[in-house]
Amino acid sequence: MITGHGDVSLAVKAMQAGASDFIEKPFGHEELVASIKRALEHPPHSGLEQERRMDAAAHLDGLTTRQRQILSLVLAGHPSKNIAADLGISQRTVENHRAAIMRKTGSRNIPALIRLAVTAD
Repeated sequence: MITGHGDVSLAVKAMQAGASDFIEKPFGHEELVASIKRALEHPPHSGLEQERRMDAAAHLDGLTTRQRQILSLVLAGHPSKNIAADLGISQRTVENHRAAIMRKTGSRNIPALIRLAVTAD
């Protein structure tokens, strides 16, 4: 999916609906080609699907209960400020948890984290 005005909840819905990637404008030629190659390498109904799900789930298994809680709020599109208020913790603590989530899952950005979470689900 390519969009000019994407947000986390839109990305999650797109991935759940079967999008193999979520790219925001502007994007480079290399990014588009890499996304297309990934989609062609991993057809949605291939024998590799189960392996991909297990691998994604393994990345999420290392998260603490609080990190999983914050991950679900991030995937729902809530900003760190709102997450902090909802959980009664500081925004800095939320940011630290988000950084730990990204590090533990090996995600470089939010769309990659969304792909991982949707694949594991």
